[in-house]
Amino acid sequence: MIELILKATLSYLLGSVIGGLVVGRFKGGVDIRQCGSGNAGGTNALRTQGAGFAFWVMLIDIGKGWCATAVVARVALPGGLHAEPQLHAWCVAACGVAVLLGHVYPVWYGFRGGKGVATFLGAVGGIAPWLLVPVLLTWLLAAVLLGYVGLASMLAACAAAVAIAMSTLTPRVPLLTFGVVAALLIVFTHRGNIARMRCGTEPRAQRLWLLGARRGAA
Repeated sequence: MIELILKATLSYLLGSVIGGLVVGRFKGGVDIRQCGSGNAGGTNALRTQGAGFAFWVMLIDIGKGWCATAVVARVALPGGLHAEPQLHAWCVAACGVAVLLGHVYPVWYGFRGGKGVATFLGAVGGIAPWLLVPVLLTWLLAAVLLGYVGLASMLAACAAAVAIAMSTLTPRVPLLTFGVVAALLIVFTHRGNIARMRCGTEPRAQRLWLLGARRGAA
């Protein structure tokens, strides 16, 4: 149990290092939560600060997700801290959920962070790199056909849960639990996007939206 608590806590603290706010500190004290949509994630960083700024934001946010599931969850601890096999099997799932919660509710920044998509990608890649294939393909297909980045992100998170359920990855129950919890969290953080889509006020990404581009050309 000590191993699980230590690793989950460390992952949460790691997740609380918000890329958008770290980069903003080095870019003249910019707080992207005061810009655009008010979100601290990569999409808002791209829209308000440009590609260079967003690149470093994404690198940090993806990197910490990967580090939590690929490094923190799997690092060997001294014998006295090592959990029983049944609990140890939950380390990857616990660290994956914890790093996401850290990003969404960062202790360093007043529990006001991002939506967790980039960190989710990193965590999934740390579990099994091949899982990124259905996730990214789902995101791209949804973004091109529908034009809603938020909806594409939610569907991509759900695709990860489905891919885990259909795979032979082990430990099965902990990883499937991570997939489901992570998907629900991503949907929850996009509740504002859902509300705007229902009202018809959610903007579409015109550069990605294939149908929108065709209509514009017509």
